[in-house]
Amino acid sequence: MRTCAANTPNLNTTRTGVCGRSTPPAPNKVDAVTTTTSNRYALAIDIGGTKVEAALVDPNGVVLATSRFRAPTGRASSSEQLAESVRTVVRQSTAALPEGAELLGVGIGSAGPISVSRGEVSPLNLPAWRDYGVRALVEAELPGTSVALRGDGNCIALAEHWIGAAQGVKYFMGMVVSTGVGGGLILDNQLIDGPTGNGGHFGHVEVGGETVVCGCGGTGCVEAVASGPKTVEWARAQGWTGSTGEELAADYAAGNDIAISAVRRSARAVGHGIASATALVDLELVAIGGGFSHVAADYIDLVAEAITDRAPFPFITKVRVVASGLSSDGPLIGAAALVHHPERLSTSALSSS
Repeated sequence: MRTCAANTPNLNTTRTGVCGRSTPPAPNKVDAVTTTTSNRYALAIDIGGTKVEAALVDPNGVVLATSRFRAPTGRASSSEQLAESVRTVVRQSTAALPEGAELLGVGIGSAGPISVSRGEVSPLNLPAWRDYGVRALVEAELPGTSVALRGDGNCIALAEHWIGAAQGVKYFMGMVVSTGVGGGLILDNQLIDGPTGNGGHFGHVEVGGETVVCGCGGTGCVEAVASGPKTVEWARAQGWTGSTGEELAADYAAGNDIAISAVRRSARAVGHGIASATALVDLELVAIGGGFSHVAADYIDLVAEAITDRAPFPFITKVRVVASGLSSDGPLIGAAALVHHPERLSTSALSSS
């Protein structure tokens, strides 16, 4: 790990470049590299159903592009293949730490369920990992470096609250609609993740009128209805001949009836789930990201429209639904928030078994 050569400011240096290096403005000065705000990085790791990604993120939530690496995961991967993918991106990203910069710690956002106290993950879409000690895996790669773990949905909520669409909003849910459906809750400016770290698991809220069985054992879960793969699966069962979300998006734009029905079904399930969540915790705002949320230009509007079914309860219909204020960096920024903004985290999950 590269750290600063001196911990006191050197007033004879000026910071230049995106990585925050210091260079002397004149000759005949003793070279010294100082730790500034911008060159203290978090290593962010995002573990999902198709890939694991890692990058260095600075205290302003900016991802260092040269440090961003990914490796495959996937339902068919063995436990050791998944572990090696994590090791690979950790090594690649940390090797990109700029000269003189400091690695503050590691934040991991993972598909769940998870156990924060034990540092274990059991991603529904990665069956080879059940109660797998991913925190210990990363600690072994970076001895002496602190490693924090939270669910990927909670990390998305932290990112939106930090630099995204929910800045300044006290009661908020951030969510993604992608390979799966995830979410995280910020209530009174605090992440609410519960005693195990699985609070805000929006994808496994059941919605009425749907009979599809979810992998979690529920019936009509938002994820089982609204995720990209499940929406494609439903469309094919209705006679649609495409096979990908991209094809579904193209056919939706072209006016294909089945594609339109499939996308609207997904948005309706998300909207009804948001209405239920708002009934429970009185949300002000929900920000939606994830690849499948871009399947249609009016997807967010369709979600908001579904909430109007609750018109007799204005405290539900007042919730605003917006597109994510984050780029594709969102999951990494959220994982980095575990390091840069620990004050926003609940500590209840740390002591639970």
